[in-house]
Amino acid sequence: MVFRAFAIDLDGTLLVGEDLPEENITALRAARDAGYEIIIATARWVQMARRVADQIGIRGPVIACSGAQVYVPDLERDVFDERLPLDFVDVLYSLCDEERCIATVTVEDRVLLKLDGEPDPAQMPEEMVWVPRLTGADSTLPRVAAIQGTRANKRIRAELQPRFSDSVHFFDSIGPSGKVILTMTSSRASKGDALKSACNHLNIDPLDVLAFGDSENDIEMFRVAGASVAMGQADEQTKAAATYVTAPHDEAGVARAVEKLLANGTLD
Repeated sequence: MVFRAFAIDLDGTLLVGEDLPEENITALRAARDAGYEIIIATARWVQMARRVADQIGIRGPVIACSGAQVYVPDLERDVFDERLPLDFVDVLYSLCDEERCIATVTVEDRVLLKLDGEPDPAQMPEEMVWVPRLTGADSTLPRVAAIQGTRANKRIRAELQPRFSDSVHFFDSIGPSGKVILTMTSSRASKGDALKSACNHLNIDPLDVLAFGDSENDIEMFRVAGASVAMGQADEQTKAAATYVTAPHDEAGVARAVEKLLANGTLD
Protein backbone atom coordinates (compact mmCIF):
# COMPACT_ATOMS: atom_id res chain seq x y z
CA MET A 1 0.00 0.00 0.00
CA VAL A 2 1.28 3.47 -0.91
CA PHE A 3 1.03 6.20 1.77
CA ARG A 4 1.28 9.95 1.41
CA ALA A 5 1.15 10.99 5.07
CA PHE A 6 1.74 9.89 8.66
CA ALA A 7 -0.50 10.84 11.60
CA ILE A 8 1.47 10.35 14.82
CA ASP A 9 0.43 10.45 18.46
CA LEU A 10 2.89 11.97 20.95
CA ASP A 11 2.73 10.54 24.51
CA GLY A 12 3.66 6.87 24.52
CA THR A 13 4.27 6.94 20.77
CA LEU A 14 6.66 9.58 19.44
CA LEU A 15 7.78 10.78 22.87
CA VAL A 16 9.44 9.01 25.78
CA GLY A 17 8.25 10.97 28.79
CA GLU A 18 8.77 14.57 27.66
CA ASP A 19 11.70 13.68 25.40
CA LEU A 20 11.75 13.29 21.62
CA PRO A 21 14.33 10.59 20.78
CA GLU A 22 16.90 11.52 18.17
CA GLU A 23 16.15 8.34 16.22
CA ASN A 24 12.55 9.46 15.75
CA ILE A 25 13.65 12.93 14.65
CA THR A 26 16.04 11.49 12.06
CA ALA A 27 13.48 9.04 10.67
CA LEU A 28 10.74 11.65 10.35
CA ARG A 29 13.06 14.17 8.71
CA ALA A 30 13.93 11.49 6.16
CA ALA A 31 10.22 10.87 5.59
CA ARG A 32 9.60 14.61 5.22
CA ASP A 33 12.41 14.85 2.68
CA ALA A 34 10.93 11.88 0.80
CA GLY A 35 7.68 13.81 0.38
CA TYR A 36 5.51 12.50 3.21
CA GLU A 37 3.16 14.86 5.05
CA ILE A 38 3.52 14.48 8.82
CA ILE A 39 0.56 15.26 11.07
CA ILE A 40 0.98 15.44 14.83
CA ALA A 41 -2.11 13.93 16.55
CA THR A 42 -2.14 14.35 20.32
CA ALA A 43 -4.37 14.62 23.38
CA ARG A 44 -2.30 17.61 24.46
CA TRP A 45 -2.68 21.25 23.52
CA VAL A 46 -1.57 22.82 20.27
CA GLN A 47 1.39 24.87 21.58
CA MET A 48 3.06 21.76 22.98
CA ALA A 49 2.48 19.86 19.73
CA ARG A 50 3.93 22.72 17.70
CA ARG A 51 7.11 22.70 19.79
CA VAL A 52 7.57 19.02 18.90
CA ALA A 53 6.85 19.77 15.24
CA ASP A 54 9.48 22.53 15.31
CA GLN A 55 12.06 20.10 16.68
CA ILE A 56 11.45 17.81 13.71
CA GLY A 57 11.13 20.63 11.20
CA ILE A 58 7.59 20.01 9.93
CA ARG A 59 4.65 22.35 9.33
CA GLY A 60 1.74 20.03 8.67
CA PRO A 61 -1.67 20.33 10.34
CA VAL A 62 -1.69 19.68 14.08
CA ILE A 63 -4.44 17.54 15.58
CA ALA A 64 -4.61 18.63 19.22
CA CYS A 65 -6.87 18.15 22.26
CA SER A 66 -7.63 14.51 21.38
CA GLY A 67 -9.15 15.53 18.07
CA ALA A 68 -11.16 18.54 19.23
CA GLN A 69 -8.88 20.92 17.33
CA VAL A 70 -7.03 20.94 14.01
CA TYR A 71 -4.65 23.88 13.68
CA VAL A 72 -2.91 24.75 10.40
CA PRO A 73 0.36 26.64 10.98
CA ASP A 74 0.52 28.10 7.47
CA LEU A 75 -2.97 29.62 7.90
CA GLU A 76 -2.41 30.45 11.58
CA ARG A 77 -5.94 29.29 12.37
CA ASP A 78 -8.08 26.27 13.19
CA VAL A 79 -9.91 24.30 10.51
CA PHE A 80 -11.70 22.15 13.11
CA ASP A 81 -12.77 23.21 16.61
CA GLU A 82 -15.21 21.38 18.90
CA ARG A 83 -16.00 22.24 22.52
CA LEU A 84 -17.36 20.33 25.49
CA PRO A 85 -21.02 21.12 26.29
CA LEU A 86 -21.71 23.71 29.00
CA ASP A 87 -23.94 21.53 31.20
CA PHE A 88 -21.22 18.87 31.34
CA VAL A 89 -18.44 21.36 32.02
CA ASP A 90 -20.31 22.82 35.00
CA VAL A 91 -20.71 19.47 36.77
CA LEU A 92 -17.22 18.25 35.81
CA TYR A 93 -15.59 21.35 37.27
CA SER A 94 -17.61 21.00 40.47
CA LEU A 95 -16.65 17.33 40.86
CA CYS A 96 -12.96 18.04 40.24
CA ASP A 97 -13.01 20.88 42.77
CA GLU A 98 -14.35 18.44 45.38
CA GLU A 99 -11.65 15.83 44.77
CA ARG A 100 -7.87 15.67 44.98
CA CYS A 101 -6.82 15.33 41.36
CA ILE A 102 -4.67 16.81 38.64
CA ALA A 103 -6.81 18.37 35.92
CA THR A 104 -5.65 20.03 32.72
CA VAL A 105 -8.31 21.84 30.74
CA THR A 106 -7.60 23.51 27.40
CA VAL A 107 -9.52 26.75 26.80
CA GLU A 108 -8.67 28.85 23.73
CA ASP A 109 -4.91 29.49 23.90
CA ARG A 110 -4.57 28.68 27.63
CA VAL A 111 -4.31 25.47 29.61
CA LEU A 112 -5.82 25.55 33.08
CA LEU A 113 -3.99 23.38 35.60
CA LYS A 114 -5.86 22.45 38.76
CA LEU A 115 -3.97 20.63 41.49
CA ASP A 116 -3.53 20.97 45.22
CA GLY A 117 -0.75 23.44 45.94
CA GLU A 118 0.63 26.06 43.58
CA PRO A 119 3.39 24.66 41.33
CA ASP A 120 6.65 26.39 40.52
CA PRO A 121 5.84 28.73 37.59
CA ALA A 122 9.30 28.10 36.17
CA GLN A 123 8.33 24.45 35.65
CA MET A 124 5.24 25.25 33.59
CA PRO A 125 4.98 26.21 29.91
CA GLU A 126 3.96 29.81 29.32
CA GLU A 127 0.47 28.87 28.11
CA MET A 128 -0.34 26.98 31.35
CA VAL A 129 -2.09 28.75 34.23
CA TRP A 130 -2.49 27.26 37.72
CA VAL A 131 -5.95 27.62 39.27
CA PRO A 132 -6.91 26.47 42.79
CA ARG A 133 -10.45 25.74 41.51
CA LEU A 134 -11.83 25.16 38.04
CA THR A 135 -15.25 26.63 38.81
CA GLY A 136 -15.19 30.30 37.88
CA ALA A 137 -11.63 30.18 36.54
CA ASP A 138 -12.61 30.72 32.88
CA SER A 139 -16.01 31.02 31.22
CA THR A 140 -14.77 29.77 27.84
CA LEU A 141 -15.91 26.28 26.88
CA PRO A 142 -12.93 23.92 26.83
CA ARG A 143 -11.93 21.64 23.97
CA VAL A 144 -10.63 18.85 26.19
CA ALA A 145 -10.38 17.96 29.87
CA ALA A 146 -7.83 15.44 31.14
CA ILE A 147 -8.09 14.18 34.72
CA GLN A 148 -5.60 12.14 36.73
CA GLY A 149 -6.79 10.85 40.09
CA THR A 150 -8.24 7.47 41.05
CA ARG A 151 -11.20 8.67 43.11
CA ALA A 152 -12.08 11.57 40.79
CA ASN A 153 -12.02 9.36 37.71
CA LYS A 154 -14.06 6.66 39.42
CA ARG A 155 -16.72 9.26 40.20
CA ILE A 156 -16.65 10.68 36.65
CA ARG A 157 -17.16 7.21 35.20
CA ALA A 158 -19.95 6.38 37.65
CA GLU A 159 -21.78 9.71 37.90
CA LEU A 160 -21.14 11.63 34.68
CA GLN A 161 -20.52 9.08 31.94
CA PRO A 162 -24.03 7.53 32.08
CA ARG A 163 -25.61 10.98 32.07
CA PHE A 164 -23.53 12.53 29.28
CA SER A 165 -22.58 9.55 27.10
CA ASP A 166 -24.53 10.98 24.12
CA SER A 167 -22.68 14.31 24.12
CA VAL A 168 -19.23 13.50 25.54
CA HIS A 169 -16.50 11.01 24.66
CA PHE A 170 -14.85 9.38 27.71
CA PHE A 171 -11.65 7.47 27.07
CA ASP A 172 -8.30 6.61 28.60
CA SER A 173 -5.05 8.02 27.27
CA ILE A 174 -1.49 7.56 28.47
CA GLY A 175 0.30 10.59 29.90
CA PRO A 176 4.03 11.34 29.77
CA SER A 177 4.55 9.58 33.11
CA GLY A 178 2.92 6.43 31.73
CA LYS A 179 -0.12 6.82 33.99
CA VAL A 180 -3.66 6.48 32.65
CA ILE A 181 -5.48 9.80 32.25
CA LEU A 182 -9.25 10.03 31.77
CA THR A 183 -9.76 12.31 28.79
CA MET A 184 -13.02 13.93 27.68
CA THR A 185 -14.02 15.71 24.48
CA SER A 186 -17.27 16.52 22.73
CA SER A 187 -18.89 13.50 21.07
CA ARG A 188 -18.47 15.45 17.80
CA ALA A 189 -14.69 15.32 18.22
CA SER A 190 -12.23 12.45 17.90
CA LYS A 191 -8.85 11.90 16.33
CA GLY A 192 -10.72 10.18 13.50
CA ASP A 193 -12.93 13.22 12.81
CA ALA A 194 -9.92 15.50 13.10
CA LEU A 195 -7.86 13.37 10.71
CA LYS A 196 -10.61 13.70 8.08
CA SER A 197 -10.47 17.48 8.48
CA ALA A 198 -6.66 17.57 8.27
CA CYS A 199 -6.72 15.40 5.14
CA ASN A 200 -9.36 17.64 3.56
CA HIS A 201 -7.05 20.60 4.09
CA LEU A 202 -4.12 18.69 2.56
CA ASN A 203 -6.33 17.46 -0.29
CA ILE A 204 -5.46 13.83 0.37
CA ASP A 205 -7.60 10.78 1.10
CA PRO A 206 -7.49 9.53 4.73
CA LEU A 207 -6.85 6.10 3.22
CA ASP A 208 -3.46 7.46 2.14
CA VAL A 209 -2.49 7.98 5.80
CA LEU A 210 -0.52 5.65 8.08
CA ALA A 211 -1.52 6.35 11.71
CA PHE A 212 0.64 5.67 14.79
CA GLY A 213 -0.66 5.39 18.36
CA ASP A 214 -0.64 3.54 21.65
CA SER A 215 -3.98 3.91 23.44
CA GLU A 216 -7.77 3.95 23.28
CA ASN A 217 -8.11 7.49 21.93
CA ASP A 218 -6.03 6.52 18.86
CA ILE A 219 -8.43 3.78 17.73
CA GLU A 220 -10.84 6.14 15.92
CA MET A 221 -7.85 7.49 14.00
CA PHE A 222 -6.84 3.91 13.14
CA ARG A 223 -10.33 3.29 11.74
CA VAL A 224 -10.18 6.33 9.46
CA ALA A 225 -6.60 5.88 8.20
CA GLY A 226 -5.63 3.48 5.43
CA ALA A 227 -3.43 1.52 7.86
CA SER A 228 -2.17 1.88 11.40
CA VAL A 229 0.75 1.05 13.66
CA ALA A 230 0.37 0.30 17.39
CA MET A 231 3.35 0.70 19.68
CA GLY A 232 4.77 -2.44 21.23
CA GLN A 233 3.72 -1.49 24.78
CA ALA A 234 0.14 -0.61 23.78
CA ASP A 235 -2.80 -2.38 25.43
CA GLU A 236 -4.29 -5.38 23.66
CA GLN A 237 -7.39 -3.47 22.50
CA THR A 238 -5.24 -0.92 20.67
CA LYS A 239 -2.99 -3.58 19.16
CA ALA A 240 -6.02 -5.52 17.93
CA ALA A 241 -7.34 -2.38 16.18
CA ALA A 242 -4.03 -1.74 14.38
CA THR A 243 -2.77 -3.11 11.08
CA TYR A 244 0.77 -3.49 12.37
CA VAL A 245 2.60 -3.55 15.72
CA THR A 246 6.06 -2.01 16.04
CA ALA A 247 8.62 -1.84 18.85
CA PRO A 248 7.73 -0.02 22.10
CA HIS A 249 8.03 3.76 22.20
CA ASP A 250 11.15 3.62 24.37
CA GLU A 251 12.82 1.50 21.69
CA ALA A 252 12.08 4.08 18.96
CA GLY A 253 9.14 2.11 17.57
CA VAL A 254 8.11 5.00 15.30
CA ALA A 255 11.58 5.20 13.79
CA ARG A 256 11.71 1.43 13.26
CA ALA A 257 8.46 1.44 11.29
CA VAL A 258 9.29 4.56 9.27
CA GLU A 259 12.75 3.27 8.40
CA LYS A 260 11.28 -0.03 7.20
CA LEU A 261 8.68 1.74 5.09
CA LEU A 262 11.25 4.06 3.51
CA ALA A 263 13.63 1.16 2.79
CA ASN A 264 11.13 -1.40 1.51
CA GLY A 265 8.07 0.61 0.47
CA THR A 266 5.90 -1.52 2.77
CA LEU A 267 5.53 -2.67 6.37
CA ASP A 268 4.40 -6.17 5.35
